[in-house]
Amino acid sequence: MAKILKGTVVSDKMNKTVVVKVEDFKKHPRYGRYYKSSKKYKAHDEKGEFHIGDKVLIKETRPLSKDKSFAVIKKI
Repeated sequence: MAKILKGTVVSDKMNKTVVVKVEDFKKHPRYGRYYKSSKKYKAHDEKGEFHIGDKVLIKETRPLSKDKSFAVIKKI
């Protein structure tokens, strides 16, 4: 099963690639306090249709380059 993540586009300056920031809400294992963590993923955007600020869904794929193994599915 491929991972499907929801995030926000933070950069669209590369050709056919966007950077998507995915935020997660985690619980600290010892103290029980909830905190936000985020990670940036490079995702494939074939037509260049997604821009900064768009909320998107990304799906895990085979590695497309050294850093890129996700593809944008759709805009939310």
